[in-house]
Amino acid sequence: MKRLLPVLILFVFAASATADDTKPLSIELLWELERIGAPAISPTGDHVVAPVTTYDTDSDESETRLWLFSADGDVQRALTAAGQSAGSPVFSPDGTKLAFTARRGSDEQGQVYVLPMDGPGEASRLTEVPTGVSNLRWVGSHVYFTSRVWPDKDWDEMAEKMKAEDESKVSAHEWSQMPYAFWDHWIDEARAVHVYRVPADGGEVEPVTLPTGRELTRAHQGTYSYDIHPDETWIAFNSDNPVGAPNPEMDLFLARIGSDEAVNITEANDASDTSPMFSPDGRKLAYLRQAIRGFYADTANVVLHDLEEGGHREITTDWDRSAAGLAWAPDASGLYGAIDDAGTRRVYFIGVNGERPRAVTGATSFANLAIADNGTLVATNESFVHPARLVRINSTTGDIARLDTRNDERLADVDLGTYEEVTFTGAYGAEVQMWVHYPPGFDESKTYPLYLLIHGGPHSAITESFSYRWNAQTFASWGYVTAWHNFHGSSGFGQDFVDSINPDWLTRPYEDTIAAADWFAEQSWIDSDRMVAGGGSYGGYLASVLLAKDHPFNALVIHAPVYNMYSQMASDFAVHGERFGEFWERPEIYRDISPHYLAADFSTPALIIHGQRDYRVPVGQAFELFRTLQTQGIESRLIYYPDENHWILKPNNSIHWHHSVRDWIGRFAEPGAR
Repeated sequence: MKRLLPVLILFVFAASATADDTKPLSIELLWELERIGAPAISPTGDHVVAPVTTYDTDSDESETRLWLFSADGDVQRALTAAGQSAGSPVFSPDGTKLAFTARRGSDEQGQVYVLPMDGPGEASRLTEVPTGVSNLRWVGSHVYFTSRVWPDKDWDEMAEKMKAEDESKVSAHEWSQMPYAFWDHWIDEARAVHVYRVPADGGEVEPVTLPTGRELTRAHQGTYSYDIHPDETWIAFNSDNPVGAPNPEMDLFLARIGSDEAVNITEANDASDTSPMFSPDGRKLAYLRQAIRGFYADTANVVLHDLEEGGHREITTDWDRSAAGLAWAPDASGLYGAIDDAGTRRVYFIGVNGERPRAVTGATSFANLAIADNGTLVATNESFVHPARLVRINSTTGDIARLDTRNDERLADVDLGTYEEVTFTGAYGAEVQMWVHYPPGFDESKTYPLYLLIHGGPHSAITESFSYRWNAQTFASWGYVTAWHNFHGSSGFGQDFVDSINPDWLTRPYEDTIAAADWFAEQSWIDSDRMVAGGGSYGGYLASVLLAKDHPFNALVIHAPVYNMYSQMASDFAVHGERFGEFWERPEIYRDISPHYLAADFSTPALIIHGQRDYRVPVGQAFELFRTLQTQGIESRLIYYPDENHWILKPNNSIHWHHSVRDWIGRFAEPGAR
């Protein structure tokens, strides 16, 4: 067993635990923090605009305003007024204007607004689209956006249709194909998402993808779903192939703007091809390619499509990391990316000539990269002990400079505790990485209870970043040592590691979890008689497995669990079927790994939590598990939120969730040092 960091990582906000004027990072405080979103940077690099979201626990409402920052950190002021949420900021090519989405006045849906940046002035509305606008891009003389429309209706007919549906007393949804839902909302199969554009100085809205008869991917879309060539001649976009299939392939289509034909340029690849990005010089189209159909966490490699020659060239073939969060360098020499890398999300530079990607940043995590024409690179930066901040990154040295101070005052008197990174020997002798969080005032001469956290996915990882839901520092403030272990299947540790649990979700992650508990039991500052564990989604799956397996935990927290692999077919998303066979084709796979088959051996007290609007892990999973435990006479409690989805997102429900979890684990593992 190897300890990577012998000294605890201390941060400027950490204060003496003996000071009387400090306070913990409570759940109430988490809801007071301002949340900075993805920035947009002007072409000249002088101005940065980012959405900042705040929450009101009295009303349970949120508000997002756009804030203006300067690249030198001297300016930070609100651009949009209070009481009117705005988002999706994009600068004009000359940087003199800013487009964004908002609902103002009589708007029934979000519309495009344009604000002058080179002088005083009010934002003016650019669109009146009855189905609303999303995912803005400003290229050339047009603002591009997406909207979920009825393809066979004009705007007036769509407005009438929306009004009729709003006034209808019929609540039925009907489907004859997939998908029917995504995370927390139903999908109307009569509607399709298309790209439109509007002249930046005003005029008629023009369909871009509608004439091709090829819609954007049905389940989910974002600005990553399409891109526009710098001279506005081409559009590249993702579309399901075929549309309406239970497990469609996501392909990349290329069309001339104004044409009625879209060409599938990735048909030869059987897995997903996503995230098109035209190079600044207009010569290449970059995109992400996966190789294994039916495996959402397969390594995503960067491919360049030559727009003149027509060839495709993969430039990250020998790099065992998945590319993501890309932004082209202004000179088209390569792309910057925010890469999931061994427990940290680092900025990398990926050159177009196939050289090995170069790490730009080190500790703490980065996301939402944006780059100006002059090379100024900005992003959000966060760690376990500070929420997202807006920063400028030196692309050569990796040095960062803060551009905002949004939460400094709120955190000034908060004792955030400390954390460190360790490794231990897990399943099959593999090295497993883990983040360990210590409570404020931690004294290693005393003993503490352990709350071991099990992340979801399973093909995701806990990176060195801030969370507003399962915040390990908040849990630690209750008087626990808490930890996240990146067990087998976690992303960011290479293809073999992430794919090692397919289709057997159970064996290696379970062994890693027990090995993590054993590691803690060997530490002099852990009370092995006061151990609890918990997780959500896949973490709820693994916690359900623990119900029946040997483990040292006195009680479990099981949130939105994948408990029954058969009834999980009701999910909006299939996992094993396409790649390994459905349960009627390969029943042994599901029998071997489904926790409900282990029910005869359940014995551990469990708190079960679920939301009604969870379509990724349907709520019936929790009710099945709760009835099973109750029938067996095992101490258990079910908390049900009729208005929440896979996550508990409303302020007051979140506060209730945290207090309920704290009360539950406190009954079985008394908090605090002894």
